[in-house]
Amino acid sequence: MIFIEYYIEKHLKFCYNFFMKRLYDVQQLLKRFGIIVYMGNRLYDIEMMQIELNRIYQAGVLDRLEYMEAELVLRREHRLELEYQKSRENE
Repeated sequence: MIFIEYYIEKHLKFCYNFFMKRLYDVQQLLKRFGIIVYMGNRLYDIEMMQIELNRIYQAGVLDRLEYMEAELVLRREHRLELEYQKSRENE
């Protein structure tokens, strides 16, 4: 019985996180832990979110799957923001 409850909990958690694809989703994840990041610059926001994400993962309160998904989203958004800023400089 305990195994079934554990399996259902993990499966539902996976289904919940399956849709973490945007920066907004990472913001909502951090908000669950009372962390709201706004520094006025999107690139700085993303970098601070990475720092906070690492802190809550190292504290052991964040699941490994959630951490990896959020980290991938933040890396992608960081890369895209750098590309956007470089294209604006070239104009």
